[in-house]
Amino acid sequence: MAIQNETGDAVKTVDRAAPKPLSESDAKLISTDNRHFSMVRNFYLADVITLMNGICGTMSIFSSMRYLVSNDRCDLHIAMWYMPFGLLFDFFDGRVARWRKNSSLLGQELDSLADLISFGLAPAALAFAVGMQSTVDALGLTYFVCCGLARLARFNATVALLPKDSTGKISHFEGLPIPSSLAIVALLSYTIAGRDISNSLPLGIFQIPMPLGINPVLGKVHGFVLLFVLHGTAMVSRTLRIPKP
Repeated sequence: MAIQNETGDAVKTVDRAAPKPLSESDAKLISTDNRHFSMVRNFYLADVITLMNGICGTMSIFSSMRYLVSNDRCDLHIAMWYMPFGLLFDFFDGRVARWRKNSSLLGQELDSLADLISFGLAPAALAFAVGMQSTVDALGLTYFVCCGLARLARFNATVALLPKDSTGKISHFEGLPIPSSLAIVALLSYTIAGRDISNSLPLGIFQIPMPLGINPVLGKVHGFVLLFVLHGTAMVSRTLRIPKP
């Protein structure tokens, strides 16, 4: 049965109502093949491209971490650019799978995990690196990442039940797809371009009243974090329907 990954690309998976035989690649994964690197040898080309998405996300996170040490804006720019390259690989993996006419359950799970790294963890790490570092900021960014995690898990669990057209493509997304978080990254990139990062974040800083005896710094929150919170909420929404182009 043809289903789609997070970006809407058709992949093959097991029919939940009537299980079908595993693909050759999936069958090899659970076989008694104990040779060295047997899993890697069974990767399809589309799986390798999906891993490139995950590599881009991981390198973006490392670049954000390096910026915290070096304070070199070049590291920050590199962190930002890795994410759209991850999106490019995310678009191509499904197309390559259709072109090569091979895909697997492993590829579907790889796609979701890579998306979580590149479009969930990497944007949150970037936001933390540019100054959203208070306790409340960190909680907001954690909420955003967890919403992305839940959104991908729900998609994998329910995609077989979503309405599809004659070609097997779904007509809409339930909630925002997680790659849409790059819109926040683009906005963040624009607002800090050529400016003093510590004073250029939009929406300002708010102070949440804290009980007596607790450090007031713990209640500081950047208004920009609210965009991450709202985006995370939109990702897990069941009533928000986004037409698939």
